[in-house]
Amino acid sequence: MGDVKNLISAVVLSMLVLFAYQTFYLGPLEEEAAQQALLEAEALGEETLALGDTTIPDPDTGELAAPEVQAAAPETITTEPVERIVINATRLSGSISPVGARLDDLVLNDYFDRLGEGAENIELLKNEARSNAYFAEFNWRANTGVTLPTSKTVWTTRGGSLTTNGEVELYWENGQGITFRQFFSVDENFMFTIRQVVENNSDQRINIAPIGEVRRIDTPETQGFFILYEGPLGVFNGTLEDDDDYDDLADDGSVDFAVSPNGWLGYSDKYWLTALVPDQTRPFTARFQHQKILGRDAYTIRYLVDQGEVVAIGGSSEYVSHFFAGAKEVSLIDAYEETYNIPLFDRAIDWGWFYFLTKPIFYTLDYFYVMFGNFGVSILILTVIIKLFLFPLANKSFRAMSRVKKLQPKVAAIKERFPDDKLRQQQETMALYKREKANPASGCLPMFIQIPVFFALYKTLFVTIEMRHEPFFGWVHDLAAPDPMTFITLFGLVPWDPPGFLLVGIWPILMGVTMWFQMKLNPQSPDPIQAKIFTYMPIVFTFILAPFPVGLVIYWTWNNILTILQQYVIMKKEGVPIGNA
Repeated sequence: MGDVKNLISAVVLSMLVLFAYQTFYLGPLEEEAAQQALLEAEALGEETLALGDTTIPDPDTGELAAPEVQAAAPETITTEPVERIVINATRLSGSISPVGARLDDLVLNDYFDRLGEGAENIELLKNEARSNAYFAEFNWRANTGVTLPTSKTVWTTRGGSLTTNGEVELYWENGQGITFRQFFSVDENFMFTIRQVVENNSDQRINIAPIGEVRRIDTPETQGFFILYEGPLGVFNGTLEDDDDYDDLADDGSVDFAVSPNGWLGYSDKYWLTALVPDQTRPFTARFQHQKILGRDAYTIRYLVDQGEVVAIGGSSEYVSHFFAGAKEVSLIDAYEETYNIPLFDRAIDWGWFYFLTKPIFYTLDYFYVMFGNFGVSILILTVIIKLFLFPLANKSFRAMSRVKKLQPKVAAIKERFPDDKLRQQQETMALYKREKANPASGCLPMFIQIPVFFALYKTLFVTIEMRHEPFFGWVHDLAAPDPMTFITLFGLVPWDPPGFLLVGIWPILMGVTMWFQMKLNPQSPDPIQAKIFTYMPIVFTFILAPFPVGLVIYWTWNNILTILQQYVIMKKEGVPIGNA
């Protein structure tokens, strides 16, 4: 009895320590960080950035080096003197800046930052004068003597606004007889096509090669979960490169990749993606880079076509690339991978180690979603399918557990015979199990097998945008978020913001209750310490799963209910008493 009291005291004290840590330490730190972020955001609004000159002279070898990012001098800060090109596509809106021909204003029409009134559309790309600037730019590198456009070049526009499957043109003549043209078009979803054309009407041939880059100014806020990668990534030479997140890049300065015959590079957020897709028939090199510009962190990803093209006098050159900017919808990403022959483009979604399980689980859920229109219902059906798949193994396991439970009176008799000899108790108990062909560990096997399935489902709920803001029934309006109906707020009646570890919703409580019932059906551990640990496991798991996506908790709860029913039927057939008594 004393051990139980000590255990309860330890749990209570641990919760008090967590409460105090959250309230008196993390709380003030978070408030201070929020105030500092606000001050920095206000200060950053006063700064702008620009690309340096991209002219890299090397006339003898024809080799073309990468441009470097430079800070703009304060006197170059001006208001754009020209009208922006409006983007009015099916799923995207925003504008293109003629200054630098930069795509730096993009809004997702179908996605919002939250549910309910006051929700605003997701703003993906932002111009450089704003906090958390995020933009794409396309340019060239050339041999010496060729004046190239820069980020401050004012391009002339043609074509009006950019609509779905339409095209707009930006062009600029460098004063040497060379005209640069960029044609932008966008499909009905999130893929831009960029045609870069150079017309050489000068008195000399030129060697020129395209560049594409995406830059983020200020370190973006990330989810901070170890199971989710957010940051620069790409596929080069058939290998996914996603080892250098923002912190790593800030430490390393830059990472260069060997010449690749095809591939892509981009920035991956939890739900959103920007990705440069060079011409898949022309080799390129790539660089991930971090710099400090005017006191701000600048992250740049850039591809450079490996070999420049020689453009004769009176000739022209054209290079076609693509730029994805939007939501990581699974079917859409897969379709783009096939349409444009982009290697491993589906890995932009962080499917994780259990890729072979995670993606099939998603497509199973999506199949039933199309049928029933509710991902929660899909989760319930998927749970039944998994239970049916594991049915033979589970039946064998439950029968073995039933035999173990049937032997509990004999195990108790052994304890009475050798009350002071723990070693002899264990020896006699194991001999009994061996004679009766009962395996006390058999009940763990189905649980171990389900761990990869559980984790794969967790990844699916966590990383796929299809689950975001998808309702179930009742109070569950977002399967990818924790259960909002928490007991600590009297299920919404008390308007206060308690520490996160106390936010336990109805579904986690139901999961804990079903777990308790399931454990009551299992044979009690002969070790009293293990028995006490198992007794408190439902409470521990209730708090552990409370912050998880509620869709995952629904899966676990429903799985427990099905397991209880299956185990109950088997125990009845085996003539085993129900409960631990």
